[in-house]
Amino acid sequence: MSGADPARAPLDAAILGWMREADWSDDEARFEELALALFAFQFERCAPYRRFCERRGRTPTTLSGWREIPPVPTGAFKELSLTSFPAARSVHTFRTSGTSAGARGALHLDTLELYEASLLPTFRRYVLPDLAAGSRMRFAVLAPAPAEAPDSSLSHMFGAVLQALGDAESRFLVREGALLEEEATGALRLAAECTTPLALCGTAFAFAHLLERLADRNIAFSLPVGSRVMETGGFKGRSRELPRDELYAWIERQLGVPPARIVNQYGMTELGSQFYDTVLRRPGEIRRKQGPPWARVRIADPESGEDVEPGATGAIVVVDLANTGSVLALQTADLGRQVDDGFEILGRMPGAEQRGCSIAADELLAGAAT
Repeated sequence: MSGADPARAPLDAAILGWMREADWSDDEARFEELALALFAFQFERCAPYRRFCERRGRTPTTLSGWREIPPVPTGAFKELSLTSFPAARSVHTFRTSGTSAGARGALHLDTLELYEASLLPTFRRYVLPDLAAGSRMRFAVLAPAPAEAPDSSLSHMFGAVLQALGDAESRFLVREGALLEEEATGALRLAAECTTPLALCGTAFAFAHLLERLADRNIAFSLPVGSRVMETGGFKGRSRELPRDELYAWIERQLGVPPARIVNQYGMTELGSQFYDTVLRRPGEIRRKQGPPWARVRIADPESGEDVEPGATGAIVVVDLANTGSVLALQTADLGRQVDDGFEILGRMPGAEQRGCSIAADELLAGAAT
């Protein structure tokens, strides 16, 4: 037996209906209703999450709004399986990248339908806002293809994007963990010699590797007008660090793509939705991150869990309706602050990963043997 849990079908249908609407509506009342209904379902079906919520005195009968839904630290996904469906219904598992801590978090899914329904319109809105209806974009992706990395949510995302929106020349440029340097250089040279815009996408670390190789060979390109870069992931767990401003200046120097056409994506394995910089969607405005209306971000005090004052620094908490089969509220290990109608990321919370795993062990597992 596998596939989406029939008991959750009405909730999935309502959320999918919102995702598939042509015009997005930032409907607070709709979000509130669906978030509280999904919380009640997950509270009933996910025993570790129910224990976690009960220890905080938060139950479906005590909440007054979605902001009170208890968020689980992302480190919890390294400790146990957080699902609201029977294990036999699992059809796919995404895993976090390995870090120095060794353990990898896992998101088990009984359907990919909501994940893909969320990612495609959001990607198009913030990375391809100028793409005409029915048109396709040329992509070069600095990541492995989904078949090579089936447990990578990022590779799956890029695979879905290329299938739905990529042209016949779109390609993946990482294989067996290594950048295909000659293929990448050839793709960039071909793009620079024609007028077809290129969307160059990948992890920040992969970009740094590509740019370093180009610089070593004294190669620079000027990609066509309309080209853009989408980078994600930062340098967590890597031996080198590179501030984002320096990375963007390097991209402009080697590829001819200015920072105003570079979009950072904020996403994670444990989430079903992603957030993006607004620079292409709202050119000329202050850079901040936004996401789809079926996901909300709040900035909370890491200790009390209460919202901080607007503009103050706190932990980034995401409530994502795309997470129907898991838990919808997550506390990330990142610090951020509200910026206008979006937010910005300010870095990692010191010790956040260890605290997340500790909370998972102490509270999510509490009473598991009873």
